Amino acid sequence: MVGGRERRDVSDETTVLDAVEVADEAAADELRQVERLSTLLDESITLPGGYRIGIDPLVGILPVVGDLSASAVSVYIVLEAAYLGVPRETLARMIGNVVVDTVLGSVPVVGPVFDAVFKANARNVGLLQERLEEPSTAAADRRVLLAVGVLLVGLTAAASAGVGLATWWLAGQAGLL
Repeated sequence: MVGGRERRDVSDETTVLDAVEVADEAAADELRQVERLSTLLDESITLPGGYRIGIDPLVGILPVVGDLSASAVSVYIVLEAAYLGVPRETLARMIGNVVVDTVLGSVPVVGPVFDAVFKANARNVGLLQERLEEPSTAAADRRVLLAVGVLLVGLTAAASAGVGLATWWLAGQAGLL
């Protein structure tokens, strides 16, 4: 069981065609879940004028905790892409999107606006869909990705905490606290 969902196993009695259908169905389910999550984070609310934002910029208003929570969900999307077999090059681009979103999204006042415009999760789902439509022969190294994911969560936590502490210090220096 991964992510609260059971994975279907292919038995020895299953034909190759059945195995492909099971794999395609599981991949389609995973892709639909990632798309829904991305929409919730980046495009679930329609503003006057038709521009869409998600809960990511709203949660990002909360110092440190908000950006950290959104980043953890973004890392989950990257991990699902790895599960679906996305090559390392694409995973690296996806991780780069998460890092940019987390670091720049952590900047007070400007960060939530950046989150509303950059939409890292929608970008990452787009990369995932492109890769699934045009499979590559490159294999995803899930062990490396797991290590990078853990490192990314640690770095984003440190970056968010650093920005929060710097903001607090600057507010104190300006006599606002």
